[in-house]
Amino acid sequence: MRPDRIAVFASGQGSNFAALAEAERAGRLGPGRIELLVSDKPEAPVAKRAEEAGVPTLLLRPKEFASRERYEAAIVAELQKRGIGLIVLAGYMRLITPVLLEPFAGRIVNVHPSLLPAFAGKDAIGQALNYGVKVTGVTVHFVDGGMDTGPVIAQRPLAVEPGDTADSLAARIHEIEHELYPEVVAELAAGNIELHGRTAVFKRR
Repeated sequence: MRPDRIAVFASGQGSNFAALAEAERAGRLGPGRIELLVSDKPEAPVAKRAEEAGVPTLLLRPKEFASRERYEAAIVAELQKRGIGLIVLAGYMRLITPVLLEPFAGRIVNVHPSLLPAFAGKDAIGQALNYGVKVTGVTVHFVDGGMDTGPVIAQRPLAVEPGDTADSLAARIHEIEHELYPEVVAELAAGNIELHGRTAVFKRR
């Protein structure tokens, strides 16, 4: 399986999917090619975005399967058939089981709207505002079996401004995600990132 063959997993609006697809069109995804969109919500707007971008889709409803494991086994079969080597989570709102984790160990990444390990889990932006931090940001990390606990690949900080609301802060965080995530995916697709224990090493830096 080659890391330049990418499947994007998403459940919602698909703004990060759109940023990745635009980066590919502009030649900023390195050798990476988005070969498939996987979504657990066939009615989600991201499916329409994929159709408009000419990206094939795998749209499955988990409730139609006997278990999470069988749902993921169907996904794994399709990924392996297509030779997918890198899974990019982009607003995929499901915890992943070993059925998917094990065959793709070290080849699944996610983006999170905080500087992990701070504010893991849901509503990271709201958590940051409620805590009163002065700096938050974006983290791209490898995925393991925990909730946002995988090794960090890259982070970018962002100052929390006086008077920020969840919406205003989210807008600036999304801008960073749409820049940072394609940059990291391009490096992964080129094979330029190695994982040494919990430390991600950029081979060309």
